[in-house]
Amino acid sequence: MSITRSRPPGSLLTRTLRFLGVSVLAGAMAAGIALPAVGLLGLGAKNAAESFNSLPDVFKTPPLSQASQIYDADGGLIATVYDRDRTVVPGDHIAPVMRKALVDIEDNRFYQHGAVDLQGVLRALNKNAASGSVAQGGSTLTQQYVKNVFVEQAGRDQKAVLEAQRQTLGRKIQELRYAIELEQTLPKDQILTNYLNITFFGEQAYGVEAAAERYFSVHAKDLSLPQAALLAGIVQSPSMYDPVTNARLAKQRRDTVLTKMAQYGSITAAQAQQAISTPIKLQISKPRQGCITAQQGEGFFCDYVHHVVVTDRAFGKTATERQALWSRGGLQIHTTLSPKAQKALQQSVTSHAYTTDDAAAVMSLVQPGTGKIVAMGQSRDYGLGANQTEINLNVGTDMGGGLGFPTGSTFKPIVAAAALEKGTTPDQSYPAPYSMPWPAMSDCSGNTYPENGEVHNDSTSLTGPFSMPGAMAQSVNTYFAQLEADTGLCDVSKMANALGITQQAGGTKLQVVPSLTLGSNDLTPLEMANVYATFANHGTYCTPVAITSVTKPDGSNVPVSQANCHQVVSAETADTVTTMLLGVVQDGTGKPAGLTDRDSAGKTGTTDESKQVWFAGYTPELAGAAVVSDTRSPRDLDGQSIGGETIGQAFGGTLAGPVWRDSIEGALAGQPAGTLTTTTLPGDSGASGDSGR
Repeated sequence: MSITRSRPPGSLLTRTLRFLGVSVLAGAMAAGIALPAVGLLGLGAKNAAESFNSLPDVFKTPPLSQASQIYDADGGLIATVYDRDRTVVPGDHIAPVMRKALVDIEDNRFYQHGAVDLQGVLRALNKNAASGSVAQGGSTLTQQYVKNVFVEQAGRDQKAVLEAQRQTLGRKIQELRYAIELEQTLPKDQILTNYLNITFFGEQAYGVEAAAERYFSVHAKDLSLPQAALLAGIVQSPSMYDPVTNARLAKQRRDTVLTKMAQYGSITAAQAQQAISTPIKLQISKPRQGCITAQQGEGFFCDYVHHVVVTDRAFGKTATERQALWSRGGLQIHTTLSPKAQKALQQSVTSHAYTTDDAAAVMSLVQPGTGKIVAMGQSRDYGLGANQTEINLNVGTDMGGGLGFPTGSTFKPIVAAAALEKGTTPDQSYPAPYSMPWPAMSDCSGNTYPENGEVHNDSTSLTGPFSMPGAMAQSVNTYFAQLEADTGLCDVSKMANALGITQQAGGTKLQVVPSLTLGSNDLTPLEMANVYATFANHGTYCTPVAITSVTKPDGSNVPVSQANCHQVVSAETADTVTTMLLGVVQDGTGKPAGLTDRDSAGKTGTTDESKQVWFAGYTPELAGAAVVSDTRSPRDLDGQSIGGETIGQAFGGTLAGPVWRDSIEGALAGQPAGTLTTTTLPGDSGASGDSGR
C-alpha cells in the first residue's frame, strides 16, 4: 500500500516542480514541445537544457545478459548458468496479446506519441496536483526501456543499480535524451520487443520468455489472454504483484489490465469479463540454474569450465572483459566431458568412498594426445549442504579448487624421466638399503642440501641392490633418492615444469628439495593425470582443455584455446617409463589396479602416515589419477571406515588403485584395446617388497 501526504495546492510552477517537472519540461523543450510553464522556470530550465545537450549523441545498449548452456561432448546438457535468467526472443516469438496488454496498461498511446507523451505528462501533472503527491508518472515505454538499459549496464553492482533507479533530475534528463534518439532510430515494434526482453518480471525472471516459463511453463509466443494480462501487470511492481506470494493483489492487478484492454479496444468487453472470471492458474517452473543442478557429479567440471572462461585470455584480454562475457551469457559452451567416462568415474569414486566418510576419493581422466578432460569428480557432492562442497579437489585454488595433496611415489616416474633424458640407463644400479642418509644435492639457484637426515623404504625387507625397473616396481625410496642426487635436483624440477607442474596447488612455489622425489609437493589429480598422459603419448605433452567451442547469442563463435601439444621428453624415454610402469601393475605395488583385458601402466603413491594414497596410470586411450584423502582434518587413513570398509593399512595400490581401475574399465567398456609401446629393459635383482604400497 502506498502512503501519500497531502499539502495545499500551490501555483502551477510549484506543482510542476513537485512532479520533477524541470526534467520533463526540459526534455519536452528539446523535443520541440512548447509548454507555457517553461518560461517560468528560468535558470532551472536553462541548466536542464544545457545538461540535456551535453550528453553523448550515441545511446549504447549492452547485450542483454542471458542464460548460458554448458554441454558435454555428446551434446547433452550439463547445466544452465546465468547471472540473470533471460532468453532473448524476437518479436514474432511473443504472443500479440502480450504486446497489447503491456502497451494498454503501461503506455496506451505508445504508437501515437513520440519519446515524450505531452498528454500523459499533463494528465499526470493534473492528477498529482489534485492529490498533493506523486501518484502518477508520465514516463513513456521508451523512457522506461532506457531506464532498464541503465539498470542492465549496472550488472551485479548493487550501488550502480540503485543509482540507475534514482529519480533525479540528471537521470530523468538522460532518459529523455536517449528516448528521443531511440524513437528516431528504431521502429516502435522493435522498442516494444526490446522492452519485453529486458524488463524484470519477478521470481528471478528477466524478459517475457523467462517469465512465461517461470509462471506458466510455456513459451512467450503461447501465452493466453489471462496469462499475458498477469505478466503485464507485474511489471509495475514485481514484488507487490508477485502471484506466487500475493495472489490476491496479483489478480486485482491482472483484472485492471484486462479492463484497460477492453477500454482501449484491444479485446472485447465479453473477452475481458470471461478472462476476469478465470482464476489465476500458475504452473511454476522453479529456477534451476548453476553447476549445482548438474548430474553424475558433473558440478565440479561445470565449475571448472566457469573458471576457464573467466581466467583464459582467449575469452578476453582482461579479467573484466572475461567476467563481462560470462555475465552477459547467452553462450552455448560445448565441452570435452564424456558422459560415459563421467558416469564410470562417478560410480567408482562414490562406491569406494561414501559421501559421509571423512575421506574423499577424487579423480580426473584425460585423453592422451589431445589434452581433453573427459571426466572429473569426487565422492563429495557438489553443493553447500552437509557432506557437500563447492571446492573442486581435482584442481588448484586458481581454478576454484583446493590446496592439493602430497603425491607420494607417483612423482618417481618424473625423476626417472629426468634421469633417462640425462643419459642414465635403466640398468643403473644402487645398493638401496632400507635406510640411508639423504645424499647431498643442490637446486637450480645453487642452494645446497648437504648429506643430512634419513630416507628409508616402506619395509625393512625392501633392500637392494636394485636397477631402475625393479626400484620402480617396488617403489624403493632409497634408490630414487640416489637417482635424484645423481640426476640433479635442478634437472628433476625442470622435468616437472616441462610436464606441466610449475607450482603447488595453492599457488606457492614448487619446493625443490631432496624430498621432491617422494612427492612432498601438494599437487592435483588433474596435473598428475596429465603427466601420465604425456608418457602414454610418447613424450608429447598437451595442456589440458575442457572447452571445444563457444557460440554467442548472435551465432558467432568465440575463439577457444587449443591444446598446446609439444614434445617435452623423447619418445624413447617416455616408452621406457611406460615399460617400467607396466611392471608396476603386473608384478609390483600397483598389481591390485591392473586391468585384465587391456594394457595398462601406472604408479602407486602413499604419503607419510598414510594420510593420502594415490594411483596414477594410463592405457593407450585414457590417463587418470586418483587420490583418497581425509579432507575434513587430514589424518592417517588406517583404521578409518571408507566406502563401508574399515581400512587396516592404507596403500595406494589397494585403496586408490581400485578407484582408478573401475573408472577406466567403465569408461573404456566396449572399446577395442590398444597396445602400449614398450622398450627392452635389463633384468633386475632385489627382494620383493610389500605389493600394496
